[in-house]
Amino acid sequence: MKVSYATLCIMVTLVALAETELCVTAVTCNALQLSACASAITSSSPPSSVCCSKLKEQRPCLCQYLKDPNLKKLVNSPNARKVANACGSPFPTC
Repeated sequence: MKVSYATLCIMVTLVALAETELCVTAVTCNALQLSACASAITSSSPPSSVCCSKLKEQRPCLCQYLKDPNLKKLVNSPNARKVANACGSPFPTC
């Protein structure tokens, strides 16, 4: 399933409006941090070093994001998983 850039922007905006920040073991869960991965998730371009850094930082939050109906389709997309694998940060078992 291809996730459009507009869909990503809408999801990020929804998260920003909802201000859903959860604290998990000294990590501030903020899906907006994953916006650095937007181009890699929505295209076939490789993830940047900033994307990989943010993805690794937000890894403890991925299970929480998967529970959010606004983020699930994006975070659980095949391209998002490819980006995570390319960054050496595979998805946790939730």
